[in-house]
Amino acid sequence: MSRNTSPKLCILGCGTMGRAILSGILSSLSSGVQSSSGNESAFTPEKFIACVAGEESGHRVKRDFGDRVTLLIGENIKGVGEADIVLLCTKPQVARTILMESGMAQVLEGKLVISILAGVTIKQLKDWVPDSTRVIRAMPNTPCMIREGMTVLSCLANIQAHDKELALWVFSTLGRVRFLDEKHLDAVTGLSGSGPAFACVILEAMADGGVMMGLPRDVSFELSAQALQGAAKMVLQTGKHPSEIKDSVTTPAGCTIAGLLTMEDGKIRSTLARTIQEATYVYGKSDRNTSRYLKRAIYDQVRCYVWKVVMSGMKVQSTIS
Repeated sequence: MSRNTSPKLCILGCGTMGRAILSGILSSLSSGVQSSSGNESAFTPEKFIACVAGEESGHRVKRDFGDRVTLLIGENIKGVGEADIVLLCTKPQVARTILMESGMAQVLEGKLVISILAGVTIKQLKDWVPDSTRVIRAMPNTPCMIREGMTVLSCLANIQAHDKELALWVFSTLGRVRFLDEKHLDAVTGLSGSGPAFACVILEAMADGGVMMGLPRDVSFELSAQALQGAAKMVLQTGKHPSEIKDSVTTPAGCTIAGLLTMEDGKIRSTLARTIQEATYVYGKSDRNTSRYLKRAIYDQVRCYVWKVVMSGMKVQSTIS
């Protein structure tokens, strides 16, 4: 594929994350939203191919994307053969079998493979494909579905600049994207990969506090979600340290400082920090026995602490009034 030719993109394995990525790209293109990589004409795929294993998965792809995507069921080699870029979104445990299927090596020759396989290293991937196949590893998260994702990319030092630009284009249509050394990807998974789940528990706990203090459930969810989204955008768009934003709404003897002290009493900082540490450890070591810590740290402690914060803040505000 030349630099001036629009590529054909094959999504190999179109499950939850594969459909999320495909949905984000297609939504971005249909809405006219430009990616941060620039030069849209050179990178916009002229064809999308989705390869799935069975009829049920095929039905979901057809339901979600209709004729915008060419659907192939049980025809991985055909799909890869027609593509310039292969987005590898299968389950990690079946990827090796698919990539080493008879005839696959021939159609992978000279192509770019972008893998989102959890726990599968670039070295492992290179062992499964021909030497001429270029490999980039990606770690996206589920908010890619609404183009608010965070994706971290990693590749070998000798990867072509054009390949990096292509990968940046694909994932910058889905949100923020950056390159990091592969050694950081376990921590990336524990933080931004699992992060949306952790954030939702905090959101739910805040909403529970609002309900306890008399707010309707739907209103509590809206207020909590917007508060978290607004705070996050302030950090990203202003470049300010979170503590600076926190201090700007913390007045002497006010409800915010009362709530913050309640959070500190409950050790929410260390609980959340250890949560990321444990998630990273479990991902990197595949030690499922330690996952119980995550469940208790998140669903018991964090939810309880944030709920206390909301109640404490409201009580102080009521006293001041």
